[in-house]
Amino acid sequence: MRVLSSVAAFSEALDAARAAGQRVGLVPTMGALHAGHRSLMDRAVSECECVAVTIFVNPLQFGDPWDEAHYPRTLDADLARCEQAGVSVVLAPSVAEMYPSWPEAPATTVRVRGLTDAWEGAARPGHFDGVVTVVAKLFAMAGRCRAYFGEKDFQQLAVVGRLVADLSFPVELVACATVREHDGVALSSRNALLSPSQRQAAPVLAQALAAGRAAMLAGERCPGAVAGAMAEVVAAEPEAELDYAAVVDPVDLTVPAELAPAQPWRLLVAARFGRVRLIDNCEASVPPVPAPRRWGTMDALRTAASWGPAAGEPAGPVGARPAARARRGQVG
Repeated sequence: MRVLSSVAAFSEALDAARAAGQRVGLVPTMGALHAGHRSLMDRAVSECECVAVTIFVNPLQFGDPWDEAHYPRTLDADLARCEQAGVSVVLAPSVAEMYPSWPEAPATTVRVRGLTDAWEGAARPGHFDGVVTVVAKLFAMAGRCRAYFGEKDFQQLAVVGRLVADLSFPVELVACATVREHDGVALSSRNALLSPSQRQAAPVLAQALAAGRAAMLAGERCPGAVAGAMAEVVAAEPEAELDYAAVVDPVDLTVPAELAPAQPWRLLVAARFGRVRLIDNCEASVPPVPAPRRWGTMDALRTAASWGPAAGEPAGPVGARPAARARRGQVG
């Protein structure tokens, strides 16, 4: 496994891999790797001959200085995880390597309008501009590849998908399922920052999603009612402070007027546990409404035959149904 700090060397390594006929897989991370990241690497290794992981704590996407200062940095352990997974190349650049003008912010940034306005975008102003800018740079460095992102950051996945489509990056996005702890908590590097009591309370997000999904499975079609069921669960946990709970269209992340049955929707929830902010999501749908049965002539005949003759009427033909003969006292 090659560990690089130079952007130019990273690009050259992936160009050489493609020239040798290898498919390139890219796993962008901010380090503090856990089993969720490992699942992305495993998927990439299973599908690509050359897998590149980037480890870079991107300062542009932090609005809270405390969050940036306390974000876990575990480079040695991260590199060991990458090697165990069979990664080919790791890019671990400095901030100056990624942003030559630093500490002055880069003059050029990238923004995806619309998808970044609500939810995480509203809670963390400027966050997605930083995410999209660094991802655009990584895609430009990596070249043609498959890029692996987890569904845990669902809004980020949608935003990156729009970035790829709008700017024609030669990148195939691969969405990977959220990996969870035994108690349902979605794996996140920020989980390490939780106190013992906060970690004990953290499953409330998964429980809120379960409540929203259960409401929809019961036929609830009002988005506000589903969001209310989720919010009620979080409100019952003293350690958690709800940021938002919603059910949205998975493509444009807007709240629909009504939840159409038999269509995938996405439940979103975010809450603070002290200074630590966690997010989670899942897919859910309202069951299809059974189509009303249309009665025809044969249905009417079969029903009449099963009823048998009324009192005082002659018995039916020999071929009458056993149930009808039994009602007439004709056993056997």
